[in-house]
Amino acid sequence: MAQPSQGTRFTADPLTFIVRHELWDGNIQDHADQGVSIDVAADIAGRETALLRFNCFDIERSYIYGPENPDLHIAAPMMLGGAERARAGMGQLYRMDPVTDGNPIGWTIRTLETKLPKMLDRAGYPQVAAATNLETVRGVLPAVEACARELFGARRNTVKHNRGTDIFEAGNIRFGLEMRRLPVGDGGLAIHVLGDIGGATRKSYVEETELLAFDCFWDGAHYHYGPRNKNHRIYWDMTLVDDPLHWVFEQLENRKLAAMIDRAGYPGVAADVDLDKVASVLPAMKRRAFEMWAEGERLTGHKGLPLAPTPNLVAD
Repeated sequence: MAQPSQGTRFTADPLTFIVRHELWDGNIQDHADQGVSIDVAADIAGRETALLRFNCFDIERSYIYGPENPDLHIAAPMMLGGAERARAGMGQLYRMDPVTDGNPIGWTIRTLETKLPKMLDRAGYPQVAAATNLETVRGVLPAVEACARELFGARRNTVKHNRGTDIFEAGNIRFGLEMRRLPVGDGGLAIHVLGDIGGATRKSYVEETELLAFDCFWDGAHYHYGPRNKNHRIYWDMTLVDDPLHWVFEQLENRKLAAMIDRAGYPGVAADVDLDKVASVLPAMKRRAFEMWAEGERLTGHKGLPLAPTPNLVAD
């Protein structure tokens, strides 16, 4: 039975399957990623403990034996020296192969249907493995799968920003500059990279979509690959990046834009980007960006930060 408590829970005594949506930010949690985790948990010494974990993310596709087992030790093959691959308390992580295993949620459910007791035993929980009834497990797995697939799409963190107040056309894309301020007070100059998706520009149903976003904030400076698509978000390491706005223009001037749009999930748009056309608009755009950068510092003491909050076009 599903219970909405710290993830959606499904019980097949002695096990509980816990399904969660997770968002990872680059340089905060780990690499930039999103997806669904499926934990196989049970009561161990009076505490609910994750025995196995399956990461069904856009990029991170892996499973972990004993993620909370401090006594788990798994040796590497002899040809690799036989050294232990797992440090105490960290579990043993294996990668799914996206080519041979296919969709990570589907692979996880198929694996749980047939291999669960063996995996529990290897994770260091032989008593739980012996008490597990695969027929009971198979009875709840369809609900686990349906929940995971629904969360993967419906709970995806995406964002629709404003397009900007100053627009610079550059062939099949355009740039929008905006002085942004979040309700919490963080903010700064934002550069939106926009393109027309889903129809010819003369069609009424064509839609302008934000392909990339660079938020050069004074506190949490970060950028987005595909804000309305995968929305993989990376926070700059401000120890290494002295000034995020200069960093953005360095990437544009070094002709990285098409590759970034491709990574954002828009290969067709990336293929049509005219980097010479982009280069031709950069001087005027750069000049205006630094004017707005200075205006924010004059108004608020923070570069690019306006006085009033600027809510996104579509609220969460």
